[in-house]
This record gives sequence, structure tokens and C-alpha cells, in this order.
Amino acid sequence: MTPQRLAELITSFPSRQIAVVGDFFLDKYLEVDHALDEPSFETGLNANQVAAIRRFAGAAGTVVNNLAALGCRTLHAIGAVGDDGEAFDLRHCLHKVGCSTEGLVTCGEIMTPTYLKPRDMREPSLAGEHERYDTKNRSPMPRTVLDQVLATLDRLLPDVEAVIVLDQVVEDDCGVITAAMRTALAERARRYPSVLFWADSRKHIRTFRNMLIKPNQFEAVGHANPLPDERIELERLKAELPALRAITQAPVVVTLGDRGLMVSEPVPTFVPAVRVEGPIDPTGAGDSVTAGMVLSLISGGTMPEAALIGNLVASITVQQLATTGVARPNELPPRLELWRTQHSR
Repeated sequence: MTPQRLAELITSFPSRQIAVVGDFFLDKYLEVDHALDEPSFETGLNANQVAAIRRFAGAAGTVVNNLAALGCRTLHAIGAVGDDGEAFDLRHCLHKVGCSTEGLVTCGEIMTPTYLKPRDMREPSLAGEHERYDTKNRSPMPRTVLDQVLATLDRLLPDVEAVIVLDQVVEDDCGVITAAMRTALAERARRYPSVLFWADSRKHIRTFRNMLIKPNQFEAVGHANPLPDERIELERLKAELPALRAITQAPVVVTLGDRGLMVSEPVPTFVPAVRVEGPIDPTGAGDSVTAGMVLSLISGGTMPEAALIGNLVASITVQQLATTGVARPNELPPRLELWRTQHSR
């Protein structure tokens, strides 16, 4: 890719129109100042003192944050939230980045999914992270909510160029992307071939049909429970990727960690990552890849071009510690030059 081609694609990002469907979480960081800790009078246990609070849209919201940072100006959030304070905070976070929240269904029967992240404010690296507290719904999502989600999507489909499906909840049918919802989305992807449907899932990635999927290297070959530091060799991925593509009836993008990405179109192609130095925080890196690739594809990029841009974006976000980072358009050209230098042979 030349700098001119990158600039051509980036210039198109603001005019794109994208719907993000799925599980929107609130990321709530509690910045703990341990210099202020004091014992509880009632229990004698340590009382951690929160000196600041940071709130961000998480999970599907992280994809939205990255799309907005890259310049996309028309964004729709479609999902479900509770009737609670976390829903208010989540909507506020999405509004701040210019995303419509008219598609977020309010339901008093559920809680707004939240990742509560206490951390030592004096330690910006991952070493400063405390144990996380997760608020998730562990009962089936009400059917009335799912019907409203689909009705909103149907209303928007004639006007959007891409639908990003983010399946964050691993408990079966307890999030927005239930088994029935996957079937309904596959049918809509078939009916709207001009719309790019892209799916990412914590647990069910191989069950999506008629839409591009983004498995990791182990999911791509059906390898459960990998060992620490294990990886799938590139030749095996190249050999097995066509079979997965035949099952899903759509392209496949395989994430390879710090090695980069492999895409299935036009033939299995490995696109190496940008090598970065120093401490990294991989939180949200996959979502930043999604944002970069989807914007590139609907702007006319090929799959290998989009994968390269996804790698550029991720190389920027992983260097932002103690947050789910984002990349700006002006940060991409220097990363392209770095990538070209690293892979010039």
C-alpha cells in the first residue's frame, strides 16, 4: 500500500454509515489512590479510596469509539440496556462520540452490562489493574427486546453500508445476539448483499452465516483450549481457511495476535502486523481491527488493504495503557511508513 492509497481510503471514512448491533457495556474505571486508603471502622478491612472515575462505552461501544475516532460520522447503536444509572452513563458516552442511541432498547427486566475496573492510579501499566467486577444478565433476553432490536435494524438497513455484530455475552441467549438473532441476522445478510455484515463473537463465531466473521487463530481451525503461548502455523491456516469460508458463505478474517491477520479473499493471505516496542495493553485491540477494516472495506479497499489498515489501527491502540484506546486518521500514515520499513524485504 502506498501513502496515496491510504490517504484515498481515509478521506472516505467520514461519509460512511454504519450500524453496530449487539452487546453494549459500560466500562467504568475507578482510579484508586492507595495513599488515601483507610480502615473501615465497622469491619477493619481496608477501604480503597476512589479519587476519580472514568466512563467509556465498552464491548460493542468500543467498536463505536474506534469508528468515531477514525472519522465515521453516521453511527447507530442497536442493543438493549436496563432502566438504571449505568444506562444513562452509557448513552452519554455514545452521544459524546456522535453515535445515535435511538436503537438502544430500555428494559426494566435487565441490568445494563457493566465492567467495573478498579485500578491503582499510580501504576499506568496492566500491573495497576485490580480484579474486575462484571455486571451481566444471566437469564434469557426477553423476546420483546429482541423484536424491537430487529425492528430498528430493519428500519436502518436500507440506509447503512455496514452492520457490525458484536456478540460479547458468553452465556447462551443472555445477551442481544441469541441463537434466534443469529438466524435472523443471517437472513437479513442474504437479503441485503450490498451491505457488509461483519460478526465478532466471544463464543459462537463459527455459527454465523452469510456474513464476514473474525475468529482468532484457534477458532478458525476448531481448536479448543489452546495451551499458553501456543499458536497455529500459517500453512495450516491457509489450508483450512477455504473450508471455513465455505461453511459461513462469506469471507473470513483471522486474528493472529502480534503476528497480524490472515484474510480469505481472494485467496488466504497473511498480512503481518506492525512491530511495536515497550509496554502494551491489548484491551480492545480486536475491536480496533474491526473498525479499521470495516471502514476500509466499505470505502472500496480490498481485503488485504483493509487488513493492513486494521493492523495499523491496532498497533496504535495497544500502546494506550489503562484504557481501550483509539486511533486517529493522522496517526495512520506514520504507522504505514513504519510497517513498510519493517516489511520491505
